[in-house]
Amino acid sequence: MKKIALIFVLGLMAYACAKVPLTGRSQLALIGSSELQPLVNEEYQKALKANKLLTNTKDGQMVVNVGNRMAKSVEKYLKDNGYGDLVNDLAWEFNLLESDQVNAWCMPGGKVAFYTGILPITKDETGIAVVMGHEIAHAVASHARERISNSMLLNGLLGGAAAAMGQNPTLMQQIILQGVGAGSQLGMLKFSRKHELEADEMGLIFMAMAGYDPRQAPIFWERMSAAGGAAPPEFLSTHPGPDRRIERLNSNMAKAMEYYTAAR
Repeated sequence: MKKIALIFVLGLMAYACAKVPLTGRSQLALIGSSELQPLVNEEYQKALKANKLLTNTKDGQMVVNVGNRMAKSVEKYLKDNGYGDLVNDLAWEFNLLESDQVNAWCMPGGKVAFYTGILPITKDETGIAVVMGHEIAHAVASHARERISNSMLLNGLLGGAAAAMGQNPTLMQQIILQGVGAGSQLGMLKFSRKHELEADEMGLIFMAMAGYDPRQAPIFWERMSAAGGAAPPEFLSTHPGPDRRIERLNSNMAKAMEYYTAAR
């Protein structure tokens, strides 16, 4: 019986796998984006109401313009490389919220928010593009869906969201809420080290695709590290340290520069 169950689980994992664009990494996908999005939209609206919305200010429009420019380039790449279905799952929205937190975050489906506290460190459009690329990468790589899927598997909730709701609705709801970062008052999505480094790598290339100089990314992270002092900003405190991130960014710079040269 155990052998049959193991075969079933392995078969399900093989069936419910997706590939991350750019990196090609296989990931578990037990829940569909369409099942997540209604909850995500609701939680995003709650987040916008929790802080003063500054999207219509000069700084807010800079965030929107950088986001739209990068999203356009990313969607072109996805369509050109066989990820058109993923584009259909993305409904980009970019907002600036008033908060001293040095942070930005992205919910599934491309719901992005920047806090004003990070703007002194981004300094300009290119600095915003460094952060924006990282956040867009979380959406494109479906990191939240992967985290939810892994939690479902660990808790024995198999067969998709509807089936899991039937098995244990309370647990499934908790898994989804945690997966999209709801209820954490937006220190927000604390992804794993693997996800954070993957978002750095993809974000570097995404900013290059949009014509932003990727060589500014390590410089931004140096500023971010210096801004923290003894206590790093929320944006830095999740997992990888700044030295590790900078090292990885530099190791991927040659590849990113190819996209940057092509975009100019």
